Amino acid sequence: MSKNNPAKIKYVRRLLQDLLLKYLSKPEILAIVGPRQSGKTTLLKQIFKSLKNAVYIDFEDRDILKIFNNDIKTFYNLYCKQAKYLFIDEFQYAREGGKSLKYLYDTHKIKIIISGSSALDLTHQALKYLVGRIFVFTLFPFSFAEYLSYVNPALYEIYSKFKNQIERLYEGTKKKPPSISRELIDKIYEYYQDYVIFGGYPRVVLSKDKEEKLTVLKNIYNTYFLREIRDILQLGSEDALYKLIKAVALQIGSSVNYNELCQITGLNYNNLLKHLNILEKTFVIKKLTPFCKNKRTEILKTPKIYFLDNGFRNLVVNNFQRIDERVDRGVLNENFIAGQIVAKENNLHYWRTKAGAEVDFVIEKDAKIIAIEVKSTLISNKFSRAILSFREKYSPYRTIMISEKYLSFDRENNILFLPAFFI
Repeated sequence: MSKNNPAKIKYVRRLLQDLLLKYLSKPEILAIVGPRQSGKTTLLKQIFKSLKNAVYIDFEDRDILKIFNNDIKTFYNLYCKQAKYLFIDEFQYAREGGKSLKYLYDTHKIKIIISGSSALDLTHQALKYLVGRIFVFTLFPFSFAEYLSYVNPALYEIYSKFKNQIERLYEGTKKKPPSISRELIDKIYEYYQDYVIFGGYPRVVLSKDKEEKLTVLKNIYNTYFLREIRDILQLGSEDALYKLIKAVALQIGSSVNYNELCQITGLNYNNLLKHLNILEKTFVIKKLTPFCKNKRTEILKTPKIYFLDNGFRNLVVNNFQRIDERVDRGVLNENFIAGQIVAKENNLHYWRTKAGAEVDFVIEKDAKIIAIEVKSTLISNKFSRAILSFREKYSPYRTIMISEKYLSFDRENNILFLPAFFI
């Protein structure tokens, strides 16, 4: 695949950046969480460089951290007294960080922006002291749009124009998708194939070839266990966690069978739930709960699990074949859709009846429902009986059929057919 030379592009503007800039004028502390190596430090420094009277602190500097932990007044006088903005990277290393931030916020009114490697870190270190004083934002690996803006900026400009038009369909200001040539869809799909296999971790995207991508992914995986689990979470059962991640990676899109996972990992039920919670709080997986209105006919509790990054998942199962060579092709596309939506919307579910009818994804947003079903190799306006059943029950605002490359609109049934990369 021919690509522009990525070495010429020094920084990919993250979609989260504009939102953070919007809140710089607000009094609340801003916290950026997300998986390791998702680009939090780069984003933090980019915003820092754009401001005057700003101080940047990294808590990997143990001398500064020690002062922050033990003498917050001296910390303020040394580093913050003349500053309007205080940036703190690697905040999770602060022992009683939330308590000290509360003092700075309440006493000196300085604008504080911090980053932490996981939601667990902020839960333990900060949030219990900062209720009503903090806004938390999550930075995920590159979305497909961010990835494309890096590897081929010219193609991204064209893609972005059409994606914006498609997004207007959700708002009701446009009735049908734009006309896009087959050649353009095929060109974008070339890059989609790369993304759906190797994922969107920034350092992976920046890699020059497959060998380097794999090396980086292995490093991310090992760092996750060595630092996130061993050093921070202090778990004594790493072997069970390894087995659990592998088992979950092989069951993407299926309802969780807790008994089976207990047998595979050797964990009892309560410890299994604890481990799954750790995987979710450290941004490895996302559990989707069922969309349920009719308790008599619909599944109530059993979640489905997806990985937030396809590359991480493929490393776990040790398979980096091209998507058209994969027996789990449908799983990869479905996991891609889940990851892209979760990065934008937290209120994502699936729907399944006790009789077996299923819709892959249900989004609830602004009192509206969007139903999404994924069929990888769709080539015509076909849709399932499950979609029709869901529409009869809930009258979703928008119904979308996702495939790898098919774009169309069924006017009679008001169903939109989209290539996965336009979601």
